[in-house]
Amino acid sequence: MSDLLDELPGEPMMWVLIVSELLVFGAGLVAFMAMRLTDPTGFAEAQAHLHRVGAAFNTGVLVTSGLFAALAVRAAHAGRARRKQALLGAAMALGVVFLIVKGVEYADKAAQGISYETHAFFMFYYLLTGFHAAHVVAGIALLGLVALVKDPHATETGAAFWHMVDLVWVLLFPVIYLIR
Repeated sequence: MSDLLDELPGEPMMWVLIVSELLVFGAGLVAFMAMRLTDPTGFAEAQAHLHRVGAAFNTGVLVTSGLFAALAVRAAHAGRARRKQALLGAAMALGVVFLIVKGVEYADKAAQGISYETHAFFMFYYLLTGFHAAHVVAGIALLGLVALVKDPHATETGAAFWHMVDLVWVLLFPVIYLIR
């Protein structure tokens, strides 16, 4: 077991956090899917109010930001501090783009009078995507901090968290926006 932990990039405690966060999001997705089974028509009608194109765009944004974070880890190991900082800056900027697009979608829902009380679908939508957005904010802050640290191990740790944020969105996107 110790050999396995030695192979993980970054800090082992970050992996404890990542696994626990994945379990929380997984439980939320399972609850969402179980509720959808009780009201498939209502969930489909509610889902029609979502911005699939914006969400697909956001998927590309986060996946690209994950690429920049991975390249930053390489740059950190190669001792290329400025390149690492630039790549982490690009990943962070794309995180901000993600939040702006998500904010536009939330504003549109508010303008339509759609809230978490409108339907169970929207309760889960706001809960899951809002919790994810909070993780994007935390990830941006974490990437900003590790950009200032010379230790490549710190960059690995920050990138691992950022990849978890990417992974969660890649799971949320089809379940919330696409699957009917």
